[in-house]
Amino acid sequence: MRDWNVVITVYQNGFRRALRALQEFGPVERSPYHNVLVMRVDDPMALLAAIEQKTEQSTALNDAISRVAPAMRTVEFHSAQELSERLGAILREWSPRLAGRSLHVRLHRRGDRRDLSTPDVERLFDDLLVQATAAAGAPCRISFTDPDAVIAIDTVDDRAGIALWTREHLTRYHLLRPD
Repeated sequence: MRDWNVVITVYQNGFRRALRALQEFGPVERSPYHNVLVMRVDDPMALLAAIEQKTEQSTALNDAISRVAPAMRTVEFHSAQELSERLGAILREWSPRLAGRSLHVRLHRRGDRRDLSTPDVERLFDDLLVQATAAAGAPCRISFTDPDAVIAIDTVDDRAGIALWTREHLTRYHLLRPD
């Protein structure tokens, strides 16, 4: 599935259970990566809420699904430079919402992109947000302890999904787990 907008990771022994259960919500496929599923849905946030509800009702499913990563936006990329440009534009667009807040960026990379270093990408986008919010007069600050927001980026080969999760989202949805 090339046009996914949700990445789901599952625990070691929960793959089949999760795959079967998720099919009721829409098309779900195995990715080329161990214990990683991808989905394409019209409303990723509604899917997250539905999966959360289903895992509350089924301990077997709760024990199968590790993380749900709905993307607010997705981009295709073919190099680290292209990823930086495309996601950087989205982050600049979101920077007014992050002004004066504490945050950090997390990258979950899947694929053989040797030019894509997780710590370097996270630092690049952290710095971009600090500069963009400072230019607006209310700099954000990087915090890994109880931040106001987390920017979560998931890649599967040459596609990336990006989302902005507030502390309220992270408290409400236990399956987000951006870190």
